[in-house]
Parts: sequence; structure tokens; C-alpha cells
Amino acid sequence: MSGIFSGLFSKNGVENLDSYTFEEQFKNDDNGVLIDTRTPNEFAMSRIPNSELIDFMNPGFKNEIEKLDKSKSYYLYCRSGNRSYHAAKLMLNLGFEKVYNLKPGIIGWHGDIES
Repeated sequence: MSGIFSGLFSKNGVENLDSYTFEEQFKNDDNGVLIDTRTPNEFAMSRIPNSELIDFMNPGFKNEIEKLDKSKSYYLYCRSGNRSYHAAKLMLNLGFEKVYNLKPGIIGWHGDIES
């Protein structure tokens, strides 16, 4: 693969999406859940509307993820795409099948933001 899609898929199955694809896919996914993997302070400052906070840096992160419905699609983001990428990797290892990462993070988000 080359060009615009280069690097969107990784060997471990995490699907990295750009801001426009992420927003469009989530908007059209009746089974989608939007998860912010940042800290509570970051979440309080600004967030993508309708997102749920599950802090990747919290020691209880894995326990919170294990409570989620594996039949749903999960759209994850953080500040730059790094924490959410690792969270998505963990979710795939736990048996989730539809996990998407906002590759540029919220700093590359073009859509609405709430604070």
C-alpha cells in the first residue's frame, strides 16, 4: 500500500483512521462507542462530543475495558493518537474485533469540540 493509505493498518490489526474518515465512520455506525483515553483533566478541558472517558493511564483501565460489550464498535482517541493506539491494541488482544484509532489524536481533529 502506498499514498494516502500508507501506514493506516498495522501488523497487530489496529485500524488507524484520519480525522475525516474517523468522523464519517463513527457518524454512520449505529453500534459505535466513542472513547477518550486521555486523563480526566484533559477530558474536562476539551473533548469530542458524545465521548466517554476511560483513562488509559489509570491502573484500572483494563478492568474498565473488560466491562464493555465486545459486539460494539469502538472509536478511540487521545491527544496525539499514541495512548489510544496502545489502548486499541490492548482491546484487540482482549478479543474486541471492531476497534478504530484516531491517528492524529484530538490535536488533528477537524470536527466539533466541546469543553
